[in-house]
Amino acid sequence: MDELKNIIRDVPDFPKKGIVFKDITTLLADAKSFQRMVDLLAHRYVGEKIDKVVGVEARGFILGAALAYKLGAGVVLVRKPGKLPSETFSKTYQLEYGTDTLEIHTDAIRKGEKVLIADDVLATGGTMSAVVDMVRDLGGEIVECCFLAELDFLGGRKKLPDGKVFSLLTF
Repeated sequence: MDELKNIIRDVPDFPKKGIVFKDITTLLADAKSFQRMVDLLAHRYVGEKIDKVVGVEARGFILGAALAYKLGAGVVLVRKPGKLPSETFSKTYQLEYGTDTLEIHTDAIRKGEKVLIADDVLATGGTMSAVVDMVRDLGGEIVECCFLAELDFLGGRKKLPDGKVFSLLTF
């Protein structure tokens, strides 16, 4: 795991002063590291009979699509408002500095489908908490929320379903 951790670049003062941004694009650009990350995550869910993998805009699309392919599941996109072409369901949620809104197609998940939610980094948990609510409102059964990395000092895990969070790497 240290090999994967070490390839992720720290970008100081991004997106604002005092924040050290974990830039996963360096890991995504390295074919062997990207493949290893996907394989390690997918292996956890083999045999779980996942119906859908939900990828959260934008880097979660990459992880979600790769996992869905490996698991033989469908991919569902959660996007910012106005980006999805059909009827959507939206959720507005609190951020540290205001609010944000996400949307999902109303027909993307059927009642009882087993859903894996994927994103790149778990930070404060606000975005993922909103996605969890959306999946549940559509009738999906959440198998787990999975992340490439977790910034555990921010406590985002506390906002998510107990026992339903997995992070490959922690910082």
